[in-house]
Amino acid sequence: MKEKKEKKQKVIGYIEHGGIKALPHNLALDFKRNKVIYFLCIPIIVWYIIFHYVPMAGIVMAFEKFKPALGIFRSKWIGFGNFVEFFKGPYFLRLLRNTAALGILDIIFGFPAPIIFALLLNEVKNIKFKKVTQTISYMPYFISMVVVAGIIIDFTKSGGVISNIVASLRGTTPENLLGNVNYFRPIFILSGIWQGVGYGSIIYIAALSSVDQELYEAAVMDGANRWKQTIHITIPSILPTIIMLLIMRMGSILAVASDKVLLLYSPGIYEKADVISTYVYRIGLEQANYGLASAVGLFNSIVGTVFLLTTNAISKKLTETSLF
Repeated sequence: MKEKKEKKQKVIGYIEHGGIKALPHNLALDFKRNKVIYFLCIPIIVWYIIFHYVPMAGIVMAFEKFKPALGIFRSKWIGFGNFVEFFKGPYFLRLLRNTAALGILDIIFGFPAPIIFALLLNEVKNIKFKKVTQTISYMPYFISMVVVAGIIIDFTKSGGVISNIVASLRGTTPENLLGNVNYFRPIFILSGIWQGVGYGSIIYIAALSSVDQELYEAAVMDGANRWKQTIHITIPSILPTIIMLLIMRMGSILAVASDKVLLLYSPGIYEKADVISTYVYRIGLEQANYGLASAVGLFNSIVGTVFLLTTNAISKKLTETSLF
């Protein structure tokens, strides 16, 4: 009872001192002071409303036998029929397995790559070499995915550079690696690391620049070498950043890059290359089954949200670092 009274008194005191009552006045005052910033935010807000909130009305199609001629409001309502069709379909387990496999492999190998790269760059003392290396590492990220896919296809086809290297290591004749079902996942993950390691390291390099240098000086006086400094100072200092980005990455673990998969895979390797997002593309755009495609996409989003909330809760409990 005492705690409740104290909380109530705090709330009353907050209101009396102008907290809640002064909110409209404070907002108006802040708007007058920062008109330019609010004006610059308008395009972003409009973009989110048009491309993120308005399309959410299309979720209704996941529960309908949608027909474009009838529209969303006149199409036949079938409840969870599309979800049942997907779960009982012949491709459900394959799609879930492939999508989860690529997502987990990306977390295991792709997520740590920018961190390691940033830590290595942090040890480089030659400023010119460091800047040149950073610039070169950023370049692949800005290359169109179509161009990247074309490079991968050329390098991995029979007689390509990578195909010849693999053949020489195995002592076999060169083959089309993308035509071999066992090579798709390694090619997908490694090419993703190559393309994103430089750009992904930017936020970690920024975090490393804010580490107190006096900590390193104290560690040197205590006899700690560079490895111990990295383990006991550098990594703990950027750990909150790592955890925050890991939580966000877990939320998109099933959101595998569909454009890249579409450009690289073929029916012969569907067994390990076909994922949920590419299935949505084929069902929705090629077969015009918009209701089923919406249901599959909604399922993918719900699973991603569950992963995000679960990871956030675990992180909050173990490390006290979380998104919310």
